[in-house]
Amino acid sequence: MGRSQEFTEFKRGTVIGCHLCNKSIHEISLLLNIPRSTVSGIIITKWKQVGTTATQLRSERGQCMLKCTLCRSHQLSEESTVKDLQTSCGLQISKTTVHRELHGMGFHG
Repeated sequence: MGRSQEFTEFKRGTVIGCHLCNKSIHEISLLLNIPRSTVSGIIITKWKQVGTTATQLRSERGQCMLKCTLCRSHQLSEESTVKDLQTSCGLQISKTTVHRELHGMGFHG
């Protein structure tokens, strides 16, 4: 399976179900034809730490949303950019993060 492909929610749930039925990582890997490192490192470890196997928001996507928000209106302040991102995208983001990302994109002010 390529790096850019993601497992379906059903397949991730199947891995967790097998894990809860006391199947070993090796058995789950053979049964579902998934690499052992993926089964243990990504799915089971993530499930134990976070409590979910759902795909999390990637930072690149957040940066893209920030750029799109800025392109809509170049006159937005950092505070209004934060509020806009929180309401339109459901992101929890701080003013410091917005400032740092804007500076990294070449916006100085």
